[in-house]
Amino acid sequence: MRRKGSLLRELPLLVVVALVVSLLIKTFLVQFFYIPSGSMENTLQVKDRVAVNKVPFLSRSINRGDIVVFRDPNNWLPVITDTSANKYISKLKTGLVAVGVLPNPAKQYLVKRVIGVGGDHVVCCTKEGLITVNGKPTTEPYIFAGNKPSDITFDVTVPKGKIWVMGDHRGASADSRYHRDDINKGFVPLSRVTGRVVAVIWPYKHITYVPKINVLK
Repeated sequence: MRRKGSLLRELPLLVVVALVVSLLIKTFLVQFFYIPSGSMENTLQVKDRVAVNKVPFLSRSINRGDIVVFRDPNNWLPVITDTSANKYISKLKTGLVAVGVLPNPAKQYLVKRVIGVGGDHVVCCTKEGLITVNGKPTTEPYIFAGNKPSDITFDVTVPKGKIWVMGDHRGASADSRYHRDDINKGFVPLSRVTGRVVAVIWPYKHITYVPKINVLK
């Protein structure tokens, strides 16, 4: 039987090992994010927690139809600061950020769906109101009910190393369409992509796998 003193001596080591494993998972495999807005409804709901697979980012295998989390490319979001007056809550948040449970508030993130990848010619819209990619109409069953594929016309060719992204709730998403005057002309550099959303993990009633969807049939 293991002595109580021995267990107490090993406990700090176990905690350190657990933290190291958590950091390795966060760095190379999976990270978790909170959905703050309705721009991806109804695929993702406000306050959903999602798991993001970082392997596609590491291998650069981001595809059309993937839902990706990426760092703000060029001031797409307003600056947010931690307004918590409780120093203990603030320290707890810092710890959760360190192990990957919460995203780093200093690095603002967005979540959108990839419509075009490097080399794609993306146009809105056909006479039927569909977005085309390389001349082929897209199939987008995930678009929020009542929304058009886009109320804004555009004709863009995605540069290599970048992606064109849009929210599923097209009427409530300030995505690539709205940032064509920024330094990246609305495109998101792959270097800013954290990974692909693979599952909703919270709240319990929303838990689900998020499948890959090919927007071109």
